[in-house]
This record gives sequence, C-alpha cells and structure tokens, in this order.
Amino acid sequence: MAIYQGNDLRKISGGRKRPHRKRRKYELGRYPTETTLDTTDKRVVQRVRGGNIKVRLKRVAYANVVDPETGEAKKVRIIRILESPANREFARRGIIVKGSIILTELGRALVTSRPGQDGVVNAVLMR
Repeated sequence: MAIYQGNDLRKISGGRKRPHRKRRKYELGRYPTETTLDTTDKRVVQRVRGGNIKVRLKRVAYANVVDPETGEAKKVRIIRILESPANREFARRGIIVKGSIILTELGRALVTSRPGQDGVVNAVLMR
C-alpha cells in the first residue's frame, strides 16, 4: 500500500471532499525509515523524485560527534538512545531521529542530522 501525501482527502473541519481527479504519482510518499541501533551500519540507496538519490540509514552503530569546545570531530560508537523529543516511544524502540539525545563513548550528544534521509548520524557533544 502506498503512502498518499495529497491534501484532498478531507476538509480541515473534518468533512469529506469529493474527488475531482485521480491521485498523482508525485503525491506518493514512503514509509519512515526508522533508523535503529545495531552492531553494524546498513544503508539503502533509493532513487527519489527527479532522479535524485537518497541514502537511507536502516541500522547504525557509529556517530560522528563534534566537540563544540575544541571543534574536533570523532567517529564513536553509540551506546544507547536516551530520549527523543519527536516521540518518546522512539527512545524505547531504539529509533534515532534528528533531535534525539544519544549516549556515546564520549558522553551525551544531540543528533543534528536526519539519519533516515542523510545516511549518517552527526551529533554535537553536550556538556
């Protein structure tokens, strides 16, 4: 089943809209990637609209963490996900999204990239 991202299904008031045309290919979406914590990294390359390429990160073990005081970046192992402001259920399920707070070998870090769309986990160390 496809994900439809058009806005002609219902009115804001909750009423039903009558279809005046069929659904279009460009209105299709995809299920969210839901990047999970694992022992190895797994990436999937997908062709998206316009012939562009999107690298989706399915499973992740490492993050690129920047120390804001020194400006130095290191690739470190992710230990666990502490919290996720997008959805508190994500932290329980081990899903990493932008804004998640992760525990790494260097300490707590805030995820600044979108792993499901960028294919990498970038984070900033929290002091």
